Amino acid sequence: MTDKAILRALRGEVLPTPPAWMMRQAGRYLPEYRATRAQAGDFLSLCYNPDLAAEVTLQPIRRYGFDAAIMFADILLVPQALGLDLSFVAGEGPRLSTVTDAAGVANLRPVSDIHETLSPIYETLRILTTELPSETTLIGFAGAPWTVASYMVAGRGTPDQGPAHKLKNTDRAAFQALMDRITEATIEYMSAQIVAGAEVVKLFDSWAGSLKGADFDDFALEPARVIIAELKRRHPDTPVIAFPREAGDRYIGFAEATGADCVAIDNSVSPEWAAEHVQKSGCVQGNLAPHHLVNPAELENETRRVVQAFSGGPHIFNLGHGITPDADPDNVHRMLAAIRG
Repeated sequence: MTDKAILRALRGEVLPTPPAWMMRQAGRYLPEYRATRAQAGDFLSLCYNPDLAAEVTLQPIRRYGFDAAIMFADILLVPQALGLDLSFVAGEGPRLSTVTDAAGVANLRPVSDIHETLSPIYETLRILTTELPSETTLIGFAGAPWTVASYMVAGRGTPDQGPAHKLKNTDRAAFQALMDRITEATIEYMSAQIVAGAEVVKLFDSWAGSLKGADFDDFALEPARVIIAELKRRHPDTPVIAFPREAGDRYIGFAEATGADCVAIDNSVSPEWAAEHVQKSGCVQGNLAPHHLVNPAELENETRRVVQAFSGGPHIFNLGHGITPDADPDNVHRMLAAIRG
């Protein structure tokens, strides 16, 4: 359906009510998600079980009627498909074996082999194409190369991406080789998602904000440009959303520089600023602060503020980052009521 609200916004239409979905909308704040995850046994088993992954993707659609469903997976499945060991430690997050030099890059699996590991994700998408309501857009995604590389070098999440910055600064050739391998794998992964049924794909660069100056150009902007250009060559009708989180002033011109159909905005910038400086280039997505879904005193007012700020151009309502596990599910209903009147 080309008249789906999100696809219309991504084509540049200004809609009287913005379409809405939330990052991490299938997640721990929902009791039905927690029950399904317990059934799967652990997080990775849930990601790789197409029936259960499709189920948790559908849960927030049934509960809230969002305009889009984003497939349930994780950005670190690509490093695993490239040969790294991956696990998730309860309360601490992911743990990976590391790539810290040129030899480590050389030892990664060929990109052509990643689909063997990732084939369950494509099956999840195929299930969702038949199970989602006809008006709901299906979104696929991947992590952007810089963010994925930061985990591959450090073996875990870090507050400042220090290990990746160190490798970038001390052995730029090895780091560039790693980035190139991730970029190639990301193209193949996202292209396969589109073939499996994704109508839109989103590139999450969660740690783009730690890149400054020429490093932002080289390791946030340029990989996004390469990925989007190749996806557009293969799938010219599939929109791409880019999310260079905490890019600040570098949000300006990001869509033109990369070819993205939409730029997602975090909540470190105001919606008024983003409307003035970023929305003039096309569709924006964002950017309610997630904490309003935990402490809702200003939820309705801030939701309406975001809607009003972006009302002059194409807009997809979303949070500035993922919904947190301590959010109250009832507050999501309140947010949607404020959006939709």
